Amino acid sequence: MNNSELLDKELLAKIKSIQIRAKHLVNDAFSGEYLSAFKGRGMEFEEVREYQPGDDIRDIDWNVTARSLKPYIKTYRDERELTVIFLVDVSASSRFGTYIKFKNEIAAEITALLSYTALKNNDKVGLIIFSDHVEHYIPPKKGRGHVWRIIRDVLTFKSESKKTDINVPLKFLNQVVKKRAITFLISDFQETDFEHQIRTTSKHHELVAISITDPREVELPAIGFIELEDAETGEFFLVNTSDKNLRSQYTKLANKKLKDHKNFFFKNGIDYIELKTNDSYIDPIVKFFRNKDKRR
Repeated sequence: MNNSELLDKELLAKIKSIQIRAKHLVNDAFSGEYLSAFKGRGMEFEEVREYQPGDDIRDIDWNVTARSLKPYIKTYRDERELTVIFLVDVSASSRFGTYIKFKNEIAAEITALLSYTALKNNDKVGLIIFSDHVEHYIPPKKGRGHVWRIIRDVLTFKSESKKTDINVPLKFLNQVVKKRAITFLISDFQETDFEHQIRTTSKHHELVAISITDPREVELPAIGFIELEDAETGEFFLVNTSDKNLRSQYTKLANKKLKDHKNFFFKNGIDYIELKTNDSYIDPIVKFFRNKDKRR
């Protein structure tokens, strides 16, 4: 058996493991949570009919009412079928992790979990893989085979670009997906200057930002001199981690960056989920669904 065959078998086993775990969680932990959080939010116009006692006056169609001299209202029906799009960052910094899994593996598992949840609720699922450009696009579609392809592509995609530009996939999304979609933006948000485009996209789509951080990106261990590489630029730094002040400053700056991101999304009314590679992602996502349902 050669190395490529072994690698293929290992990847296949990993994809199947993610698939099985995602299906199990959808049946157990996520049953009803996704449905409550998102279903029924979109409404399609159905008809205009005469006003009846108890109808909401905000639904009155004033143009028809003026012409007929009788009050008429617009009625709507739930738009049950949703479109779910995943925007997944595959830049160099996503291939980092100091615990059991890399950030890109966690991104693949989250995508799998939410994809199967959407599939169970008869929704379409699409994927945009990006770095500093759109690397790969899978249009929204239904079906287990389609979800399998999405999981495989997120887990196995290897980008030659080290950098990230979140603006690019957001602009692409707005161009190719005209119908309002539930959009999960999965990244470590190492890049800056994406605020304007995120605000613009959130006006057209229901945007959920999922941030994945590794503990070593926030705290350095005291192990003496180490060489660090900036995954986005390829630049190397020699630092003395025995320096307590250096470690403190590093942590302070990292936490400030995370806090600034969180504050930005909160102030702009955009959903935000913060995850760490050393913690379970299940509880934060379930909590997000439940809180979202309460806010409706």
